[in-house]
Amino acid sequence: MEVLSAPLRLSLPQSTETQSRTTSSQSKTSKAQTKIKMLEQGRKKLTSIETQRVISVLDETIKKLELVSMFQHAVDNLEQYKIVLGSELVGALREHQRLQDNMNLQLTRLHSKEGEEEYSIVEDKNTKEQSDVIFARIRQGIQSSIRNTLRLFVSNPPASKALRAEGHLRDPAYQELIQTMSEMRGFLFEFLLTSPLEQTEKMRYLHDITIRNKKNRELLLTLEEELKTVVLDRDTEISKKNEIIRHLKVNLHQLEKLSESQVKRIMQEAETQQKSDCRTSEGKCSKIHHELQQLRSQLSSTISENREIELTMRKKKYKIETEIENWIQKYDTDMGEKQDELEELEAEYNLEKAQLAEVQEKLAVMEEEYIQIMEERRLAKLRMEEEERELANKNRAATVIQAHWKGYLVRQSMKSKKKKKKGKGKGKKGKK
Repeated sequence: MEVLSAPLRLSLPQSTETQSRTTSSQSKTSKAQTKIKMLEQGRKKLTSIETQRVISVLDETIKKLELVSMFQHAVDNLEQYKIVLGSELVGALREHQRLQDNMNLQLTRLHSKEGEEEYSIVEDKNTKEQSDVIFARIRQGIQSSIRNTLRLFVSNPPASKALRAEGHLRDPAYQELIQTMSEMRGFLFEFLLTSPLEQTEKMRYLHDITIRNKKNRELLLTLEEELKTVVLDRDTEISKKNEIIRHLKVNLHQLEKLSESQVKRIMQEAETQQKSDCRTSEGKCSKIHHELQQLRSQLSSTISENREIELTMRKKKYKIETEIENWIQKYDTDMGEKQDELEELEAEYNLEKAQLAEVQEKLAVMEEEYIQIMEERRLAKLRMEEEERELANKNRAATVIQAHWKGYLVRQSMKSKKKKKKGKGKGKKGKK
């Protein structure tokens, strides 16, 4: 009994130490919650035009990639999208499919020629040069076809919307590329929002969190090892007790067999000697019956003692199982608290993401208004400059006209004066 209860006495200090470790880890978690604001962004939108242009270019690239990835689906289902796409888009998609078929045909021919074992080196070089020229033409045609098709989709928003609505049918490789581009866009946007000083502080804080997380994992592994040890000790103890019970049952069965065989032997001896020695056999029978009663009483006492031992062992087994369940419940409670914290952080992140989308929409509207106001100012400035030029030309023309007019008047006055002088001279000569 003392040997079986020893693991229980050894497990108590381990549980106390584990509880102290859990308490310390909870205090560290509460401290980490007070510093979680360090990971939040200081700004919610981009301030410089260069960063805004970078993000807008990346967004436009992702949108175009989403459309390009659905070209094959649109070609395979032209009858379904024929009305939405229109004749121009249907023709562009068919031309794009034709170019792709030509590319695949050239690749098939090239692979078939490469698979042949006998062909000359000169013919191989000529074929390769011709294939390169054809591939260059087809590649250039495909690029032009993609640009033209994208331009038509931009001018036809309902078609773009209808094609994007079937995004779940996109090829997995395209989907992975779009997902990667979106993740890169989010990472780049977060990087552009963060200043170098904030980035350094965040990296230092993340490093501290990583170290703390590593310590917590080590603590969790230690607790799991302790739990495994306790469970192993319990299983070992239970197996030992089961072995003892089995051994006692075997002994009990052997005692029963031994008593039964002894009774049979005595009865047979009594029957053979009944006629010859009845009195002696009666005495022997009474003696044998007395011994049998003693054996039965001994058997009953042994059974009751074994039952008491079994009951004690069952109580210890129940106690150990209760302790294990308590440990498991404590572990589940800790993990539930961690899960609740994670869900709260995810809810805050989703709220901030929605706010960011709303701010971006407002920013787009304000940018359009700003562009319109600047265009109106530019046109007004051009009209004002044109009016000033016309006024200057008019003033210059008026000045020139006035100068010519004054010159003309001066010349006319001088001519009239000369005529008057000539007239006076002729009059004087006539008088003489």
